[in-house]
Amino acid sequence: MSAPNGILLIGTGRLAFHLGHAFLRSGTNLIGLAGRNAARTRELALALRTTPFAINEPWPEADLYLLAVSDDAIPGLAALITPRDAVVAHTSGAQPLDGLAPHVHRGVLWPVQSFSPGEPADLTRTPLVVDGNTEKVTTLLLDVARSLSGNVVRLPLEQRRTVHLAAVFASNFPVFLLHEAQRLLRQEGLDPEILLPLWSSVARKAALVGPGEALTGPARRGDATTLQRHADQLTHDPDLRRAYALLSELIGKRFGPHSA
Repeated sequence: MSAPNGILLIGTGRLAFHLGHAFLRSGTNLIGLAGRNAARTRELALALRTTPFAINEPWPEADLYLLAVSDDAIPGLAALITPRDAVVAHTSGAQPLDGLAPHVHRGVLWPVQSFSPGEPADLTRTPLVVDGNTEKVTTLLLDVARSLSGNVVRLPLEQRRTVHLAAVFASNFPVFLLHEAQRLLRQEGLDPEILLPLWSSVARKAALVGPGEALTGPARRGDATTLQRHADQLTHDPDLRRAYALLSELIGKRFGPHSA
């Protein structure tokens, strides 16, 4: 980003960590990092080669104040920023720009990515969704996003929310189901990592040929005996039994032998 005053990043969680390192790699002028936890703020600021700031102290002028925080924290932290001609943006795919009031220039920079602890993520091919309420916002955020990734798209709120909902189905739910699958194995003293090659191969296959072609299993084949046996095995876990039944029913409707 070429603007002289640079970016002030607000937050010290996973997203701030990965975005901050992406800014560092791209040569972005990151003028500071603000956070509630003093130790975490200092540690991350040191790694990002920038200046740490507390939430309750004055922050320097910036061209962009970027809130990489939880959805519920956005309005309160936005209210701490002195109103001026700067752009104030959040990183949520589901939240409107109204939560950034009273700032005139409001926007969103949302990476469509799941961020976990560990090494800084490579965002160069990660979809970055941008939107803004003024041309100044959109121009600046597109500039910032393109400095990080070659996959940048502008989407209004309702389309962002649709992508966010779809991302939960594509990312959060499968990871949770893997967690539950491994839990079932641990309960029986079995190695949970036996599933990881399957998990990886299915993900690659779905990306290559599409999920509809990659999907297999007893629900798609209509194997009623196997479905019932699985349900019986889950009698001790009624929540997971209901989830199994519902997912199997949906698969049968969409892809089973008698689907349209």
